[in-house]
Amino acid sequence: MAALRQYLAVWRIPGAPTLLVAGILGRLGIGMTPLALLLVVQRVTHSYTVAAIAGGIFALAGAALSPLAGRLADRLGPTPVLLVTAVAHPLALVGLLLTTRAGAGAITAIYLTAGLAGATYPPMSAAVRGAWTDLTSPASGRYALRNTALAAETALFEVVFALGPLLVAAFVLIADAAAALIGSAVVTLVGTTVVALGRVMRAWRPHPRRSHARGLGPLRVAGVPALLLCVAGLGVAFGVAGVTVPAYASAHRTGADAESLAGILLALWAVGSTTGGLWFGTRRTSAHPTRQFAVLLGLVAASFAVFAVMPNPIALGVALLVGGATIGPTLTLETTLVGRIAPASMLNEAYTWVVTVAVGLNAAGGAVAGVVVDRLGGAPVAFLIAGVAVGGAALVAARPSGSIARADATATARTGEDLAAEPV
Repeated sequence: MAALRQYLAVWRIPGAPTLLVAGILGRLGIGMTPLALLLVVQRVTHSYTVAAIAGGIFALAGAALSPLAGRLADRLGPTPVLLVTAVAHPLALVGLLLTTRAGAGAITAIYLTAGLAGATYPPMSAAVRGAWTDLTSPASGRYALRNTALAAETALFEVVFALGPLLVAAFVLIADAAAALIGSAVVTLVGTTVVALGRVMRAWRPHPRRSHARGLGPLRVAGVPALLLCVAGLGVAFGVAGVTVPAYASAHRTGADAESLAGILLALWAVGSTTGGLWFGTRRTSAHPTRQFAVLLGLVAASFAVFAVMPNPIALGVALLVGGATIGPTLTLETTLVGRIAPASMLNEAYTWVVTVAVGLNAAGGAVAGVVVDRLGGAPVAFLIAGVAVGGAALVAARPSGSIARADATATARTGEDLAAEPV
């Protein structure tokens, strides 16, 4: 009951229901568009290679340009940036659909419109996480709810990856993949617009011009580059898992049974992550978040080592469920540390850099895993590579005199001063 009361307290924060409900609706496209795009392009070109390249261009274009959108949101406010991209992204998806009507003869145009669709994807995750950081600032009187709020955000975000592909499957069953792409465009437009016009985003106030990001922006802030190295380690591991788990399933089953098994195994991992994240949100905030982050990264790394020695799918399923419980807390603390270390005037851009690094290294991890599972030792070796990547991130975070620890110590002192200054 105490845990439920904490989450109810978060729900009662003015503007929170919009962030929690519309914020997830507006990001369902993250789980829908990549699969729908792959199916649409493959259907008209009869080539999975072309479809995969189009999907890669979509993802990398979004990752490359999201920091620019984040910087604009920091300067102009999130509302105008979200509104513009809420319209531009669906239009780009419609343009992609129109382009595919020309079939295999329009491959270049398909690549270009896929890139445009990716480049215009709304920076919703950055805006929502920045909003939660503002809503639970020391000055708000709700700082004690920050961990719970960010845990709720992290856990609900898992729904995007679980529900998105299911919605695409439903659209394909009822109509076709093109309808799924249109559906993705609609939920992005509606959800993003609702969030953009909500009271939280409209309450944003500009920061002094002298504090605006210039040049490398948050990448020059002490602690942020090292934190992004940790994000990179996790990104590699998640990319490896996305390829290795299905490969493991194929080694133990064939045909549709292998595909179903892969889906079940990945779903168990997501359930573990969501459960662990929600539990973590009810815990008292650690006095040493950097140390706790390093421990959690170490546990994630250890879980991949365990995956590597699982003898059968049932054992791997149990390991994924238990090991997944370390993912949600790790991602929650990662988000917390970004909000603590990055200046308020660069918060949106800092969060978009997390997305950029995670997406880029996720793709790299998947590519490496593809080679490893085919030629260099199979799933066990791939899982160990993922563990090494996260283990390296744990070592970066664990340095007592490292830049993350120093930056967080400064943030702790600043937060203490802000809390002390609160009116009693």
